[in-house]
Amino acid sequence: MDARLNYFADPTAGKALKHLMTAGRTIKDSPLPAATQELVALRVSQINGCAVCIDMHTKEAAAAGETSVRLNLVAAWREATVFTEAERAALQLAEQGTRIADAAGGVTDEVWACAAEHYDEEQLTALVILVSFMNMVNRLNVITRQPAGDYEPGQFH
Repeated sequence: MDARLNYFADPTAGKALKHLMTAGRTIKDSPLPAATQELVALRVSQINGCAVCIDMHTKEAAAAGETSVRLNLVAAWREATVFTEAERAALQLAEQGTRIADAAGGVTDEVWACAAEHYDEEQLTALVILVSFMNMVNRLNVITRQPAGDYEPGQFH
């Protein structure tokens, strides 16, 4: 599969991606736990069908010590017993924040309250920005059919 656009060769994309990479680093450096960030990024990417982001976040999480059991169960997290209550709250918020059109109301008050039980305001802010960021990046990659499989952990950091 060939990508429709080469973001790294296009001057406009290069300028925009520089800022996106800075935003991504800011989220990564936030107080939201790193494991939660990778699980959320993976789940949002699964929902959106972004193979390149699934590849990236699976490999980044594994390189950081995440287990294959947890990574394999992200898609079915509701039925899995391997996630903490805080992670489950983050995954629920990520799903509702990603499926805005399907949910017809966005994130419910109940899901927000559950997330707020586990994360402070700075962490919640990072979580919301992460979900939004991943949805944007997923769309950039899906629209242009960016190929997956060649990502190396740390490649963009």
